[in-house]
Amino acid sequence: MLLTSRSFEEYVAFFDLDANRLPDRILDCCAGASSFVAGACARGVDAIAADPAYAEDEPTLAEAATAGASGGGRLIAQHQDRFSYAWYGSAERRDALRAGAAKTFREHRHRQPGRYVAASLPALPFADQAFPLALCSHLLFTWADRFDEQWHLDSLVELGRVAAEVRIFPLVRQGSGEPVPFLPRLRQRLRADFGISSRITSVGYEFQVGAHHMLTLTGP
Repeated sequence: MLLTSRSFEEYVAFFDLDANRLPDRILDCCAGASSFVAGACARGVDAIAADPAYAEDEPTLAEAATAGASGGGRLIAQHQDRFSYAWYGSAERRDALRAGAAKTFREHRHRQPGRYVAASLPALPFADQAFPLALCSHLLFTWADRFDEQWHLDSLVELGRVAAEVRIFPLVRQGSGEPVPFLPRLRQRLRADFGISSRITSVGYEFQVGAHHMLTLTGP
């Protein structure tokens, strides 16, 4: 099992958020070992993280976060021409952010385990419209080689069920940065079959070259 540790600062950039004007309740799905929920809670937000890995104990999660850092490093090494450190300033700063995020995640989950719910898409244990905002980082579209179009549709509809607004980043395949061919068709199906509107916008973050767009869903 691999878990990635992404920082609150990275989430703000991924999803074009204003760190000082966050909604009062946010879902991070699937959150891995990221520290967004800890950072949001520190700002008075009722934030919840969901990930199937949270069924595991603390030592297992810590090992998974360490393995995730190593796995991410290998992926970058295999596709060096597809990554840029411009946003971070240096590889060392990125590593420091990720290490800090892992530490913050472990400490916060230990103190507030109820904020970390063992759950996975496309079936979440939350009420309809339970959140003003749901965030999904580096799962949908990123892993389009493992999860097919129907899984993506079911997951997007489920996120739209539990949140008034959904933001997904990035919109390309992991490693290669290739576009996902079924994304336009998914957007059409969401609108036609479920009344869910979508838009794609550019954000001020880019690590994987070309991965600087976010998908936002609203409605019905």
